[in-house]
Order: sequence, then structure tokens, then C-alpha cells
Amino acid sequence: MTKSANDVVITGVGIVTSQGVGVDPHVALLSAAEPPKARIETERFAPYPIHPLPEIDWSQQIAKRGDQRQMENWQRLGVFAAGLALDDAGLKDNLEACGSMDMIVAAGGGERDINVDSLIVDEGLKRNDREQLLNEKLTTELRPTLFLAQLSNLLAGNISIVHKVTGSSRTFMGEEAAGISAFETAFARIKAGQSSHTLVGGAFSAERMDIILLIEAIQGHALGDWHPIWSRKAEDGGGLILGSVGAFLVLESRQYAEARGARIYASIEAIGGDRGSRQDGRLEARLSDLAAPAAAFEPQSTVVFSGTSGFHDLARREKAFLETKLAHRPVRAYGGIVGHGIEAQFPVGLALAALSLGHAATVPPFDPEAEAAMTAPAKTAIVTTIGHARGEGIAVLSAE
Repeated sequence: MTKSANDVVITGVGIVTSQGVGVDPHVALLSAAEPPKARIETERFAPYPIHPLPEIDWSQQIAKRGDQRQMENWQRLGVFAAGLALDDAGLKDNLEACGSMDMIVAAGGGERDINVDSLIVDEGLKRNDREQLLNEKLTTELRPTLFLAQLSNLLAGNISIVHKVTGSSRTFMGEEAAGISAFETAFARIKAGQSSHTLVGGAFSAERMDIILLIEAIQGHALGDWHPIWSRKAEDGGGLILGSVGAFLVLESRQYAEARGARIYASIEAIGGDRGSRQDGRLEARLSDLAAPAAAFEPQSTVVFSGTSGFHDLARREKAFLETKLAHRPVRAYGGIVGHGIEAQFPVGLALAALSLGHAATVPPFDPEAEAAMTAPAKTAIVTTIGHARGEGIAVLSAE
């Protein structure tokens, strides 16, 4: 592809999953000779398995204890991953660059105070004046940073405070579609010359009873032991296993990155997102439109990072789509290894794709029974995410 000044390139990756903290463990995962093993927690939220956070020293990226205390884990995870991305891009201590850096965050509803929720329910069983009870507890029990739940844009606010990223700021909400929209917007702004460098990403904490309850309400959880994502069966539950993940990327225009001598992992050739009815083949039609830019790249040198949720019907439909419209390209369903990260699912896929291209990794199958081996490092990566309820997106990345 012809290079231009406004090409969108990835210069920093900040990633935390159950597989580890930062670039190194994830490059090791992507470069391993053998299929990686999932790290799973089956006891704490039984019968629902999750991919938990690894051990993290929060002070490495959030120096002040006071800042750490006023955040819940989804915010700590996002601020931490954002700091890793800035470090990786060599911009963490560049106050001028951070001061003009734009930021786009994908966030869900802020983390609730489960103890207060439980207190209100327990007290409500003993009293009939429940409206008065609710007002009493909300005014006396909640911390100043909570109003029923932490505000979604507090994540962007805390990144600004902790890491001094003080350019324009946007927060997208809306499950998987939020992560897709965040990167689609950043890509379009840099491509149009409206931004030169942007911090983009999201975070998701799976270790929350309120999130477990929400997925249980739609009977979406896989149950019991972990199974590879493409082979999960209805008798084992709904198919989705959540994962605690944080992923932020530094995106720059090629001109800005080259002027400061930055290392470039990969360039983003195209990103598209959409949403709508999934009946009567409309999902497949939209995916075909979104995947059209991939036709310009050779299948034999391309790897697909699928963000499939594991929901049985959606996984079956995506697998059929990949085998027909994106045939002859090895597929890696990363949600089977790090879990499904809702708002952060697309960011995690982009991070893994960038690392695989930037380090010329021959990525092992994540599900050896359903995924073909790679014989050489890919030169192109396709990242897909189909929301567990709505929204789908596809990105095409190429190695430098």
C-alpha cells in the first residue's frame, strides 16, 4: 500500500489480561510454539467461570494511593493500561505531547457499590417506606464518586488527571459497539488531519456481581469448566465467559510518528462499524460490507483475530462467515484465551493484532481443534468483533 502523511499507525500498546501485564507476556503468548492455556477462575463466581485479573502492582502506573482508592477496578485497569500504552509509545514523560493528545474511551456503566445495593435490598425487606429508605441510603452510604454507579466518563477524567492527557476527550458507551466506535472515530479524525495523536481504548472488569447478574438475565454465561470457544455446547450454558481486560493504543498520523522517530507496530488500513437487525442474513450482509477492504490483501499472508463472544448462534454464524467470505486465512478467537471484554473486546483484538504484526509472530492456534496452524508470520491482520447483543466491527491492519 502507498504510504501517506495521514496514515494511521499504532505506536503504543497497553494491555492487561488474565495472561499477564504489558507487552512482553502477550508477545510470548503470540509467539509460543504450543497453543496457550486459558487462565480461568471457576470457584469465586460458581457456576460461572471467568478469566480473572493477573497480579498487578497498581503503583507502577497510578503512583498516588489516594487516586487508587477512589477508583474501582474497571477504572484502575483502564488508567493502568493507558499508562502502559503511553510508556510503550515513549510519550509518558512528554508533557507537551500528552497535553495536546486526544483521548477516546469505551466505557460501560460505572462499577456499582455492591455492599450498598445489598444493604438497600436487605433493609427493604424489613420496611414498607421503601422510597424513604432508598433516599436515606443513597445520601448516607454512597461515596462521593458514586451516584448509583460510577459515572462512565470518570475513566477518561482519571486518565487525564494521572497521565496528564489533556487534549479533547470523548467517551462512548454501548457494550462492544463502544469499543468499535471509539477506534472508528479516532481513525477517521487522524485520517482527515483533525488529530495527530490519540489515546484510545477501554477496560472491563469481569469480577463484578452486577455484571454476572446482567449476563445471567439473558442466560448468556457458559457454565462449569472452561471449553474452547468454538466448541462450546448449549448443555454447558450460553457460551460466554467474561474476562477482566484493559487495552489502550496510541494512534498517530504517520507524519507525527516519523517526525519523532517512533517505533511503529502496524498501520490501520480500514475500520468500519455498524449495527442493525440480524434477521434474514442481514448480519452476514453487513459483515461482508465491513470486510470488503480485506480483499486487497493476500489471504495466505493474513491472520484473523476473531472477537466472537462464544454465544452459540452468533459463534456459529461468524464461523460460517469466516470460512466463506474470509476463507484461507487462519483464525484466532482471542476471547477463548482472555475472555470476553464487552466494551474492551475490540481494543484487545486490535492490541493483539498490532503486537503479532509488530513482532512478526507466528501465532499458535488458540483452539487447536478448530483453528489452522500458521506456517509463517502474517503481514496483514483482520480484527472482528460481533457484539453479544448488537453492533459489529471489522478492522484491517498491515505490518510496516
